[in-house]
Amino acid sequence: MINEELVLRARDGDREAFVDLMRQTEDALHGMAWSMLRKEEDVADAMQETVFKAYRSIASLRAPAFFRTWIFRILINECHTLLRGRSRTVTMADFPAAASKSSDYDEVDMRDAVDRLEEKQRVVVILHYFEDLSIAQVAETLELTESAVKTRLMRARAALMKKFQFHKKGSMNYESI
Repeated sequence: MINEELVLRARDGDREAFVDLMRQTEDALHGMAWSMLRKEEDVADAMQETVFKAYRSIASLRAPAFFRTWIFRILINECHTLLRGRSRTVTMADFPAAASKSSDYDEVDMRDAVDRLEEKQRVVVILHYFEDLSIAQVAETLELTESAVKTRLMRARAALMKKFQFHKKGSMNYESI
């Protein structure tokens, strides 16, 4: 959880407080950027631009309680900017490796399954379930209505359930996308 006092200090110009905030959110931001961009160099660019823009404009943050929502919004906008700028050509290295089929429950990787969802569903799942943002915060971050967020979550859960097939013996079979 983000310390609101730290946000207030950063907003008032305390550089160390800002650095502490970035350290606290770095892993979460990196995970979100990776799920959208899938290229480490693009992730690094998005992270750098996000930190720069956040530092420049943190004084405009009105409510410290919404720091995580605000910083994720900046990151998502940066990721969309990078995605728009990408070349239309696709190299073989850009294709994800196919997931191996496994009947062993312990080898099922939920994050991998989530990463294979379409972007609109993937982003809401990551923000809501992995980053623990409320439906309202996700809606604000993505500039959607709460009902749109709920719909995307419902569709994402349905898509994930299709990927996991349960068998009579109680084992699970992960079906690649």
